[in-house]
Amino acid sequence: MKITVAAKPKSRHERVEKVDETHFVICVKEPPESGRANQAIIKALAAYLHIAPSRIELIRGAASRKKVFKILP
Repeated sequence: MKITVAAKPKSRHERVEKVDETHFVICVKEPPESGRANQAIIKALAAYLHIAPSRIELIRGAASRKKVFKILP
């Protein structure tokens, strides 16, 4: 399953907002430096979906605010 995420790094509060079945808005406190925001987004998404972070793979948008993640079985 593929999930599209609109990322908002350097936010005051961390939150995950579900727009529809495959689109999310995720705010994280980490800055977009050295992949720190991407890792924080993966952790937040994993906690929201109740799965291990290792089951989430970033497939597109490593340096963009629009990201596509793949949920592994």
